[in-house]
Amino acid sequence: MKSYNTMGSVYQAHTSKSSTPNIIVDLKVIIHETVTILPPQQTEKRSMFLSNIDQVLNFNVETVHFFVAHPEFPPESVAEKLKSALSKALVPYDFLAGRLRLNPESQRFEFDCNGAGAQFVVGSSEFELGEIGDLVYPNPGFRQLVQKSYDDVAMHDRPVCILQLTSFKCGGFALGVATNHATFDGISFKTFLENLASLAAGKPLATVPCNDRYLLAARSPPQIQFDHPELVKIPTGVDLPKPTVFDCPEGQLNFKIFNLTSNDIARLKKKAKDGWSGGSSNAKITGFNVVAAHVWRCKALSSGSDYDPERVSTVLYAVDIRSRLNLPSSLAGNAVLSAYASARCKEIEEAPLVKLVELVTQGTNRMTGEYAQSVIDWGEVNKGFPNGEFLISSWWRLGFADVEYPWGKPRYSCPVVYHRKDIILLFPDIVGSSDNNEVNVLVALPSKEMEKFEVLFHKLLA
Repeated sequence: MKSYNTMGSVYQAHTSKSSTPNIIVDLKVIIHETVTILPPQQTEKRSMFLSNIDQVLNFNVETVHFFVAHPEFPPESVAEKLKSALSKALVPYDFLAGRLRLNPESQRFEFDCNGAGAQFVVGSSEFELGEIGDLVYPNPGFRQLVQKSYDDVAMHDRPVCILQLTSFKCGGFALGVATNHATFDGISFKTFLENLASLAAGKPLATVPCNDRYLLAARSPPQIQFDHPELVKIPTGVDLPKPTVFDCPEGQLNFKIFNLTSNDIARLKKKAKDGWSGGSSNAKITGFNVVAAHVWRCKALSSGSDYDPERVSTVLYAVDIRSRLNLPSSLAGNAVLSAYASARCKEIEEAPLVKLVELVTQGTNRMTGEYAQSVIDWGEVNKGFPNGEFLISSWWRLGFADVEYPWGKPRYSCPVVYHRKDIILLFPDIVGSSDNNEVNVLVALPSKEMEKFEVLFHKLLA
């Protein structure tokens, strides 16, 4: 296991074996061109219904996909292929050429599919790809590789999809993608990338997207069949906050990445299995479940200045509901809800790991089709958002780096990260590493909480 530390404006990553090169924060990116990409043919002007899940996701998601140099595909050629591919994609994904707007009558967000276009930006960096440091490390400099949405522009005029192609001196390049989260969840975003790659290769769509968001509409009348402690209602007259892994709170947070190797994960699985002291357990001992249980224990026991054994800690984590509601796997938009696990800190501290894995498993199993529909109906009646001590946001197995473009697969794909203490991120390791099953755990906490978290993280692995 290894961990990375922040050290001022230039970052040095420290590991148990050796140190990585310094990470350059200012990538010295120059923007050369910004163009509006339109669909190659006129598309139907319409308003697209957005589900109650989409409604609370009105914020930008920014990802960066790094590619090494390819002799047959210099960055200039890649830029032209991507422009053409994006234009063609705006026919099946017509909402990407539209604008988000608030319907004054229903007071709901919807996509105005008006063909206004997506944006494409071309830039260059003064550095070679190999000079900017460890790509796995969420470098603040990566923000320069994604064109920001126009926050000073009225929402109904703001592009919901912006691509930026930034070339490096070595011939490598980065594809930065900024989309409003209402467009995609992680699963449908990967499908979009696969379609973009296929169109760039001159092939048809890899998967025809299903754009019918009514499949996730609330029932009429709504039927809230379960208690939903993982959701909190917003009082009347209070604006809905936008809790997201991409927000940056005020205040100082220490920031570290803890790397779990496949051996570490195997050790956690063995510890969970060994925790069965006879009898049966509903714990599903998977890589994600044991990592989530381990992280939950560390976070719960390190939170706050005074330890309260009776305090209830709740962890949230995403569950795909497509199969649970018999939805098409090709459904675009957001079909992911927050599952939860709760326990008193005393139980979290004293219980064997298998008990926490069991609670995480129960949280996933709780998300039946009926429960998911109840959550959607809850959103119809209440204005609210997920509620827990923290969220585990897993990018571990979304597979963005598995997408095959004409110029090859990405060397690495990652979100642009802004630190929050109530979000812990799980990242895959870089493609082609010696251990493709390892995971990086990104944590941002106040210094005293980070000290406790780090001690617990190592101690509970032993």
